[in-house]
Amino acid sequence: MTVRWLRDYVPPGPTGRRLALISFIDSVGTGLFLASSAVFAVRHIGLDTSQFGWAMSAAGLVGLIVGVPLGRLGDRIGPRRLLVTLQLWRAVWFSALAFAWNLSTFVVIVCCLALAEAAVSPLTQVVVASAVGDDQRVRTMAILRTLRNAGFSVGALAATPLLTVGTAWAFRSTVLANGVSFVIAALVLARLRLVAHAPAPTAGSGALMRLKGLRDLPYLQLTALNSVLVLHMTLLSVGIPLWVVARTEAPVGVVAVLLAVNTVLAVLLQVPLSRRAEHEAGAVRCLIGSGLALAVCALALAGTGSVTRWPAVALLVAATVALTLGEILQSAGAWELSYRHAPADRRTEYLSTFNLGFSVQEIVGPVLLAGGVIALGGWGWLALGGLFCVATVLVRPVAGHLAASRAGSGPEGADTTTDTAVATDSGTDAGGGPGDSPPAAEPSASTNHA
Repeated sequence: MTVRWLRDYVPPGPTGRRLALISFIDSVGTGLFLASSAVFAVRHIGLDTSQFGWAMSAAGLVGLIVGVPLGRLGDRIGPRRLLVTLQLWRAVWFSALAFAWNLSTFVVIVCCLALAEAAVSPLTQVVVASAVGDDQRVRTMAILRTLRNAGFSVGALAATPLLTVGTAWAFRSTVLANGVSFVIAALVLARLRLVAHAPAPTAGSGALMRLKGLRDLPYLQLTALNSVLVLHMTLLSVGIPLWVVARTEAPVGVVAVLLAVNTVLAVLLQVPLSRRAEHEAGAVRCLIGSGLALAVCALALAGTGSVTRWPAVALLVAATVALTLGEILQSAGAWELSYRHAPADRRTEYLSTFNLGFSVQEIVGPVLLAGGVIALGGWGWLALGGLFCVATVLVRPVAGHLAASRAGSGPEGADTTTDTAVATDSGTDAGGGPGDSPPAAEPSASTNHA
């Protein structure tokens, strides 16, 4: 039984295992960096907390602007080629970040990093589907997300002794190590065996500006709906910690316990629960389940402000369990529906459009939670729960409208899976470089936020 359970976490084939290696290396480096980034910026670059916040907001705005055009570029030149380039771009700018010396250099560097971050998730989603085939796409994405959760934890633990030392070079080493992780990821990615990429057709020199995903109303409706459900990200990182500190009797140390509960449950449940989303009807049910779970989370949090210490802790744990279930179901359902309804010749562009929901949530979420929900106390959480219930009710009609808009529309609107292409990427078999070959075949597919 245990062996079979562990086998579920092994990606399909050598290509899937290379993708897993890339994901783990990348996430260890990122976990190493995230554990020290704010302290590094404040102590050793000399920013105050307000400057750090504004710099990160500027970076978020850059990501919001460039994400979809970069997705379209990925459809034109090949998602693997662009992803390798962006991994190397990240390595260069993380190396520069280690030696930033004031606010101006920090802002320029984090904005350059945001340019790459905006496109990495949809590009990865496209590459995954091209590498493992459509039938293994959701399962592989679940495995990669599980490995990323584990990798973040490993990286954060590895950063602990360096944070304890506290010198400038100790902090710089975490930033530089993250840069090295991107170089390794790019080298492994360049040798993946992929379905050949067919450049997307273009009507002229302005093709990059003719972004159909931003004009596809049914797809944008799904994007907006998902942006509500993906509030679980800010809920875990901002909402619950602030609520614990400001409005409950629970000890502050419980925040670390809640994060650990979330990580452990995500690692254990992401793969088995994601199986439910391997077809359209299952993906719709996953999004409905996500909305219900997040509503339960909000209801539990509403009760924590009016009870004593240990009942508050119990309710916080229950809320975190519900949040984690909502997170897992949302990611699985979103992977399937966003990919299934993205036209084959514009898949990366459409997935980048879908990714805008994550970017908007990162900008709006902290303000909504800190300035609205927490300020209103228990009533704020009940209102948020009501928002999740509304999103739950809308899932089926929005998904149905999207499916109907694709029916009978041919390859522009329907999912033409990567299984129809049989050629392999010319740069892969010989281990020969990052480019995707130009022959006409089906484009690749798959990559977080979400």
